[in-house]
Amino acid sequence: MNQNKLPADPLSLILGILALVIGIAGCCCYGITAIVPLAMAIIGLVAANRSLREYGENPEAYNPQSQSNVNTAKIINIIAVVLNGLVFLVAIGVLAIYGTLISSAVLDSLDDGNFEDDDYYYESEYETTIEPENTDAWDDDTFIIEEEIDSVNLDSIQ
Repeated sequence: MNQNKLPADPLSLILGILALVIGIAGCCCYGITAIVPLAMAIIGLVAANRSLREYGENPEAYNPQSQSNVNTAKIINIIAVVLNGLVFLVAIGVLAIYGTLISSAVLDSLDDGNFEDDDYYYESEYETTIEPENTDAWDDDTFIIEEEIDSVNLDSIQ
């Protein structure tokens, strides 16, 4: 009657604790890193379930303390999966909302052509509009250039 440890006794407990610690610390990074502890918690939960299934098939071969450790690891991994899953879903939602707001604001400003409200707009650099009182100056310059071309003798060029 040799009583051994269950295969996932230390592994699932370590994965569950690490998933909780990394998941809670990952909240400081806006939840983007929640995918790693979520995967760790899922792996720990699957390993704990397999070990408990083995214990159920042959309870005499394994230590009851090992079964208790795996049950604790299973509970910790379930908590880690729920916590990291929620953090990950909130992070995806926040990224989707901010991405939509930013892209709609950029597209609206491109459609309107209203760049004066932007922070990077400097009126002195981009001011190319012609004031209504100076519109005749363009016509006069064009007329003067045309007069000079007409007055040139084309025979002298040849």
